[in-house]
Amino acid sequence: MPELAFPLTPARRKLGAAAAPDVDIVVPVYNEAAGLEQSVRRLRRFLNDGFPFTWRIVIADNASVDATPEIARDLAVRLPGVRHLRLEQKGRGRALRAAWSVSPARVVCYMDVDLSTDLRGLLPLVAPLMSGHSDLAIGTRLVRSSRVVRGPKREFISRGYNRILRTVLRARFSDAQCGFKAVRRDALDGLLDDIQDDGWFFDTELLVLAQRRGLRIHEVPVDWVDDPDSRVDIVHTALTDLRGVARLLARGPIATFMGIGILSTVAYALLYVALHPLLGAAGANAAALALTAVGNTAANRRLTFGVRGREDVIRHQVRGLVVFVLTLALTNGALAVLHGLDLDPARGVELAVLVAASLVATITRYVAMRTWVFAHDRHTVRPSLDLVSR
Repeated sequence: MPELAFPLTPARRKLGAAAAPDVDIVVPVYNEAAGLEQSVRRLRRFLNDGFPFTWRIVIADNASVDATPEIARDLAVRLPGVRHLRLEQKGRGRALRAAWSVSPARVVCYMDVDLSTDLRGLLPLVAPLMSGHSDLAIGTRLVRSSRVVRGPKREFISRGYNRILRTVLRARFSDAQCGFKAVRRDALDGLLDDIQDDGWFFDTELLVLAQRRGLRIHEVPVDWVDDPDSRVDIVHTALTDLRGVARLLARGPIATFMGIGILSTVAYALLYVALHPLLGAAGANAAALALTAVGNTAANRRLTFGVRGREDVIRHQVRGLVVFVLTLALTNGALAVLHGLDLDPARGVELAVLVAASLVATITRYVAMRTWVFAHDRHTVRPSLDLVSR
């Protein structure tokens, strides 16, 4: 378990006795001895100069091997409101997970240690979360009102990567990689555990999973200046990110829905064969569909659409039953057409027609579940220019 270094000087005892801070600002670092103190002092001056919420700065050191740990510990001793978190393994995502998971703050956020993003964007980032307007907020460099200074290579890679996310994963946010994000602490419950990546892809996975769960994502245009001393391996990071995209695609709602659909179809076929001698073709079809519909709705509720807990479970099952009735009508219609053509079809032909009709109904079932059965607010809050301080 990582240890937070926050010495209890008199000033800090007073802080510790007060309520938890509104905002924890995490600065993940790895071998940043050269610029760490300057950046932390600059950030702290900004926060002291009129930032309206209570705050703490957490320096999250993920396995630095230079003088970073010593500098971070010294800053935590000398500067009120600064903490030091030391991890013995690398990974920006690992550092954020560790810091965010133990934070008592209402809102947790992070920013890159180079402070490439203009700090005046911090209040517009945090305010919608404090008000309850949104669940996550991200800085974006890829909208027209942002002011960005960086080379064409990085610009091309960033825009290309986010285009891939929108095309492959249907992302509705514009900039997954900007190191300037905030999350309501209560929105992280159950979300952090499902994020598998501990490196640079952590940001993208956080946003994609949040979007799939219907969390509200607010975007803030930012002013951003590229750090010429950045040591990020662009090629390695890009390849890792693409592997992560493929993993999220495989875990996506369509792939999950199809997997559940295949299992449901197999269960339906077995039940139909078992019940046919007792109930006949139409009765066995209805019973098999009813039994598999309950399991199908429950599985899709949790695995495909990420709905947890018991709230609205009855409503979801009732709506799933309506979708089942439509599926029943389709499959019974196919069965009636078959019997109209052949009064005594072979059992294999009969089963093949029903399975084919069930597979055709799968598309309709998915659309109905997404837009009606489990429908809830699934949107990204687009940039609010009136909130952005310049």
